Amino acid sequence: MSSFFVEEAEPARSVVRAVDVWKSYEQGAIRVLNGVNFEAVAGQTVALCGPSGCGKSTLLHLLGGLDTPTAGSIYVHDVKLEPGRSTLQLLRHQMGFVFQLHHLIPGLTLEENCMIPAVAAGTARDAARARMLQLTERTGIVHRLKQPIQKLSGGERQRTALCRALMNRPSILLADEPTGSLDESTSRQIFELLLELVETEQITLVMATHDRGLAERCHRLVEMRDGRVVDARAPEAEVTQGVQ
Repeated sequence: MSSFFVEEAEPARSVVRAVDVWKSYEQGAIRVLNGVNFEAVAGQTVALCGPSGCGKSTLLHLLGGLDTPTAGSIYVHDVKLEPGRSTLQLLRHQMGFVFQLHHLIPGLTLEENCMIPAVAAGTARDAARARMLQLTERTGIVHRLKQPIQKLSGGERQRTALCRALMNRPSILLADEPTGSLDESTSRQIFELLLELVETEQITLVMATHDRGLAERCHRLVEMRDGRVVDARAPEAEVTQGVQ
């Protein structure tokens, strides 16, 4: 009698997670997050959905180390985020952030804005410039390198913000309403570009969005209400469109 063994697939690796996270302000008078548990694994695209004020942006800020929880823990690649230089270095190299209003620096050119993360991380200038040129070519804004931010369109500014977020080759990209300030046509273009870059760069994406159409394109949809996660599922679109 012959026998064979079927090798089981390794479980997906967690890259960022929140464990029983609470967040309040004004000495507890304003509670924003109430015991949130959340996890994203390598290669996933995750949409955070819910009404304004439900805690989506706050959770993203905590996952990215831009704020600290009142209670609970945040882990990036199984390293607990705590104040200190080691955490800062981890975030500089593993985390990228795209905001709704891009937060680019006025008075600097497109090129200079893109180079900021590489300078902060101590990347050699030649290597940083090569990376910047690669990203701006892929996003279609390389011809605007010397333009000050004020002269760029909304779509060009968000493409610049995306390039800046990817400069240090992060493993995780956090996006807070990345298309919320754009018209519908530009919004779709930016989102398609975002998905393309996430796939080719092999990045985990966690995105807060009010746009259900965009959310349904992600691998997982996490619903939030009143500072809590109330549902987490694969969207129906994953079945009908064959999202991998």
